[in-house]
Amino acid sequence: MRLATLVLADPSARVADLKDRVLISIPATADRAEAVQAFKKYDRIALPVADSDGAMLGIITADDVLDVAEQVATEEMQRVGGMEALDAPYLEVGFLRMLWKRGGWLSVLFLGEMLTATAMTHFEDELAKAVVLAMFVPLIISSGGNSGSQAATLVVRALALREVRLRDWSRVLGRELRTGLALGAWLGLLGFVRVEVWQHVGLYNYGPHHMLVALTVWVSLVGVVTFGSVSGATLPLVLRRLGFDPATCSAPFVATLVDVTGLVIYFSAAALILTGTVL
Repeated sequence: MRLATLVLADPSARVADLKDRVLISIPATADRAEAVQAFKKYDRIALPVADSDGAMLGIITADDVLDVAEQVATEEMQRVGGMEALDAPYLEVGFLRMLWKRGGWLSVLFLGEMLTATAMTHFEDELAKAVVLAMFVPLIISSGGNSGSQAATLVVRALALREVRLRDWSRVLGRELRTGLALGAWLGLLGFVRVEVWQHVGLYNYGPHHMLVALTVWVSLVGVVTFGSVSGATLPLVLRRLGFDPATCSAPFVATLVDVTGLVIYFSAAALILTGTVL
């Protein structure tokens, strides 16, 4: 939607002819996001719209921009949720149209999750030797997916609000690396305590090497949560650099990516710590 369609034309007026020295206007070719940013930057209740020659085509009011900002925010939220943005209110979208909007991304995510099954097959021998490892697979991969979804949502929104720019990539990476390590260490500690409490209370027997099993969970969570945080924050920046909408880096997409890598990290840590004992 171009801004020129939102205003009443007045060819006789020219922005350059206004006596007001603060000549702030919006180009007629600006898109919705640029209009919202202009109002946010200059804090005005109305701004003139001008063509390339400085002729004023009309004005846009704050009410118009509020409606546009709401629509843009809605579309971004829908994309982050893992689907194409709806072009109408939820209850007005037809059944087949809704299937099309949601089915495409679900199909892509389903194909991605197939890689998780492939990774499980690759570590079939480890699972056969230590069935106890399978108990923690949902815990490990869900924690990584959750941390990645959090990071992706935060960075996508920060990019939309222009709180973060591409030149800030190193700061974002450093922040998420530290955050991921800290969160992973905390969640890993909770997992370690859970295994030991269950073992000593008698709720479940993890075997004579239960402390090594608990340590495997701890180390795995540090690696998986850190990877999830870093990848979730990096992918939106990469998409923006390539010219794509960062909102298409949806939380479900990041979670699917971390599911696969989380399994690799988990079983690699298990092989490193448990070889010669449980494995």
